[in-house]
Amino acid sequence: MNGHYIGWGLLQNFLVDAFKGYGVPEEDAKICTDILLESDRRGIESHGCNRFKPIYIDRIADGIQKPVTELEIIKETRTTAVVDGHDGMGQVVGYRSMELAIEKAREYGLGMVAARNSTHYGIAGYYATMAAKENMIGITGTNARPSIAPTFGVENMLGTNPLTIGIPTDEDFSFVLDCATSITQRGKIEYFSRINKDTPAGMVVGRDGEAMTDSTQILKDLSAGKAALAPLGGIGEELGGYKGYGYATAVEILSAALQGGNYLRMLTGVDERGNKAPYHLGHFFIAIDTEAFIGAEPFKKTAGSILRELRASARAPGQERIYTAGEKEYLIWLERRDKGLMLNASVQKDFIAVRDALKLPYAFPFED
Repeated sequence: MNGHYIGWGLLQNFLVDAFKGYGVPEEDAKICTDILLESDRRGIESHGCNRFKPIYIDRIADGIQKPVTELEIIKETRTTAVVDGHDGMGQVVGYRSMELAIEKAREYGLGMVAARNSTHYGIAGYYATMAAKENMIGITGTNARPSIAPTFGVENMLGTNPLTIGIPTDEDFSFVLDCATSITQRGKIEYFSRINKDTPAGMVVGRDGEAMTDSTQILKDLSAGKAALAPLGGIGEELGGYKGYGYATAVEILSAALQGGNYLRMLTGVDERGNKAPYHLGHFFIAIDTEAFIGAEPFKKTAGSILRELRASARAPGQERIYTAGEKEYLIWLERRDKGLMLNASVQKDFIAVRDALKLPYAFPFED
């Protein structure tokens, strides 16, 4: 297997057919595929095709995630809603939930939806960008299986819990801050493990309170509760680790308490007998219509001006430029738009395994 690029069209068609082959309805398969590929389009490989088989296909095959998403509205007001995903596809739950929040914001200025009994919903920035494309501010967060230790703790209690914000601007790209409340997230360590790369010291703490770097061992120990991710700011208080810990806790509360769902140790994905079980994740989605304030165009002009001033500020010695959130991802997309995507050897094997299992008529350029 070699490093040939795969065109976006081939990737789109294969992933849709693969999801359909595992029982996902066609329209839902297109949603899942678009969200998966958007991560790779932005250069965030940790949440793209790298997770296609282990996080989605394998969980469907294991019976802990349903391919058909039966989204149910449990409670609704003019500006809010609580929905139940019934352990269907997290991307579909996320897409429909933000769609509903946007619809409410368009009529009333603000909309918020809390979702329960969901599954991994992919790149959080996708949903924030959905709102930004509608001249709205989009905010989303999700809890996840325990990975982060509290400040001064060594037990993985909180998920990597992203707090993600998308803001429309007058530039070619929105301001999109999409990052975990830990220094790194499990998906990044999974990616390091796949390419046989050590995790930088300080990102993960063992039960002895010391930093861990062996990526493959870290994944095993995270699952066994013998290691934990450090919150933003790092281990202890010296560099502000309590701030990341606090943000992760806020996301955990918003993701669970608004919809009466699971949290912390309830999200391990393992039942009392040690068998794989549904994760029952929670998410929240907020849309704020800028037209309800001073109007979309003045808002976007001010937002863009702030970003341009930041990028034009004095640079540190040796640095070529200053970036703002969402800019690097936009530049990566411009670079990859015509080239397509290059998959690492592990993901190539995943594609072949799924294709062969479903007997799909695809040939990939990386095959000898």
